[in-house]
Amino acid sequence: MGEDGVSRPRSRGLTVRKRPLVVLSTVAAATLLLAGCAGNGGPQSSGTPDPSASSQCALDAQPGATSDAVEVAGEGADTTITVPADAKFADVERTIISEGEGDDVVVNDLVSVQFQIVDAATGDVLDSSARGEDGLIPVLLDPNQSSLFVAALECEPVGSRVVLALPGKMLGDSANNVVVYAEAVDRLPEVADGTPVDPTPGMPEVKLDDDGKPTVTIPDGDAPASTQVAVLKQGDGATVASGDLVVVQYLGVKWSDGEEFDSSWSRDAAPAQFQTTGVVAGFQKALEGQKVGSQVLVVMPPSDGYGASEGHELQNESLVFVVDILATTPVQSQQ
Repeated sequence: MGEDGVSRPRSRGLTVRKRPLVVLSTVAAATLLLAGCAGNGGPQSSGTPDPSASSQCALDAQPGATSDAVEVAGEGADTTITVPADAKFADVERTIISEGEGDDVVVNDLVSVQFQIVDAATGDVLDSSARGEDGLIPVLLDPNQSSLFVAALECEPVGSRVVLALPGKMLGDSANNVVVYAEAVDRLPEVADGTPVDPTPGMPEVKLDDDGKPTVTIPDGDAPASTQVAVLKQGDGATVASGDLVVVQYLGVKWSDGEEFDSSWSRDAAPAQFQTTGVVAGFQKALEGQKVGSQVLVVMPPSDGYGASEGHELQNESLVFVVDILATTPVQSQQ
């Protein structure tokens, strides 16, 4: 972190990020839950843990008197959560209300989630998936950014309905105790699944392997003087708006030599998550206005990348990214 408060990019991790990520206030605070369970820097993948082994779970919260005592009435958008007034909230506790029939959810999965976050003291709903399309919110189970949902959903089958009791001390000074009701409703694609579009003349050539990982061939000649965006696959999901929290797979190479300098695919193909306003201008231009399910190709001059930043590994470089847009969510205002 520089003296001006701007997060400095590195060769590993999310190179395109230019400032700290702002996420839901309750969820951001809950990153204290998994302190020590995930490294610093960009999103990291733990691979594919064996769900049957609790040691592979980031937290593996167990049931307790408080989580067992929370009453859950109804289903879907009509679910009502009631927290007993005398609940102790001595520790992080998780009770499985009903077990689903899907595969177990693990760290770095991308899932659609139905949830409520309830203030245990007042009963107020602090946040819920009701603000999402069809009452669902896409969530990347990244311990660095979504640890609350990791703690609630990990190592349980898709379709399981869960109550997580979370002491306020885990959320910061003077925070109230919180109850999370959550269900991972479905797994979401981790590669763009839109309709292929004919290549744009003059743009780099992109080929995909059987897993969807791209390789890029730079054409002869100079890079464009302004940012150029081409759609490689046309999705039909939600449209990315400015400031949205997006989940993507991406590959970045330099126009000058075609060398890869950053890629989510190089981290066990674990998707990355960030705000559109938290990345360099060229990457932001590539995302905003596109639909989920799309794959886009963007070529940006240094002015929309890292410019003439003295000593930066991408100083004066024109950059090329291939981006699979997997999910987008409006970011709730800070409370």
